[in-house]
Amino acid sequence: MVITEVNNKKTKKAFLDAARVIYKDDKIWVCPLDNDIEAIFDPAKNNFHQHGKCTRWVLKDDSGKLIGRIAAFINDKKAYNYEQPTGGIGFFECINNKDAAFLLFDTAKKWLSENGMKAMDGPINFGENDNFWGLLVEGFTPPSYGMNYNPPYYHDFFEHYGFKTQYAQITNHLDILRPFPERFYKIAKWVTQKPGYVFKHLKAKEIEKFAADFMEIYNDAWRDFENFVPINQATIAESFKKMKPLMDENLIWFAYVNDEPAAFMIILPDANPMIKPLKGKLNLIGKLRFVYQKWKGVSRMRAIVMGTKQKFQNHGIESGLFITVGEYVLPLNQYTELELSWVGDFNDKMLAMHAAMGVVFGKKHLTMRCIF
Repeated sequence: MVITEVNNKKTKKAFLDAARVIYKDDKIWVCPLDNDIEAIFDPAKNNFHQHGKCTRWVLKDDSGKLIGRIAAFINDKKAYNYEQPTGGIGFFECINNKDAAFLLFDTAKKWLSENGMKAMDGPINFGENDNFWGLLVEGFTPPSYGMNYNPPYYHDFFEHYGFKTQYAQITNHLDILRPFPERFYKIAKWVTQKPGYVFKHLKAKEIEKFAADFMEIYNDAWRDFENFVPINQATIAESFKKMKPLMDENLIWFAYVNDEPAAFMIILPDANPMIKPLKGKLNLIGKLRFVYQKWKGVSRMRAIVMGTKQKFQNHGIESGLFITVGEYVLPLNQYTELELSWVGDFNDKMLAMHAAMGVVFGKKHLTMRCIF
């Protein structure tokens, strides 16, 4: 086997093609857009390069056939927040061969060690955890946009190499056409009518204001979680820019209490049914196909992220946001499912709210760590 660092046009293409090789017979897999993958490794498009670094490799067998890939990265803002300096690995793909998988892990581990790391988390992203994050271990069903999908045998590779689960991220599904439980609906409706409580959907022409409100809420809501690093304006600007082609203003809502930003919920139409026919290529024909698929519409939405300032938690604001979105969505007769993504198994409040809404379990992803 031959492992090669990605450093030119040919190896970049091989890195992208490795996934197409692994999943060539998998009808469930949706090929991520090549542009989305490459943007992670482009300093001009990913501001994490300003406080970190990354590299990646492709693996071929002795006959020159692509059999795997992996990336490694160090986020200086997070790496030293742990008991031992911790880097990350991601974009791992490999044939069902333990020796090949371990060679990929060893290569990433060696680079991380040479750069001062004592552990590695994976599979994660060189960016925020709303995309390309986690090892799928339950729910091998069609993924939504940005959600990692992988063969079941990857779990054995990670465990046998020495990775231990840090936490699980749960994805639940909500049937849009099924009414909310009566108690949930009554409480939520009461919240939306409380004096001083105002609910507003995003307006593209005021996107800078909403981005600032998002940052204020997000950094307050998550500040007490272990190893939390505040999100900055540049990262938010990048995220909003990526969302723009999919964005429906009426699916992104903010709650204000006496004019103070209090909570938000960002929902996007699921792009995967739109991009599946493109096979990762967003060329001119691909763009035309995408526009056509977007015009046709999709039936699934994905809740990307929610947040509520700590002093407004347990006030029912999140319930009010769901009801408000529902009042827009139901008359459309388009959407049938809402995917509620990325809820950590440590987030009891959010999981309890999911249960109160009558959700159905969808998927489980693991974030794992290997200490050198």
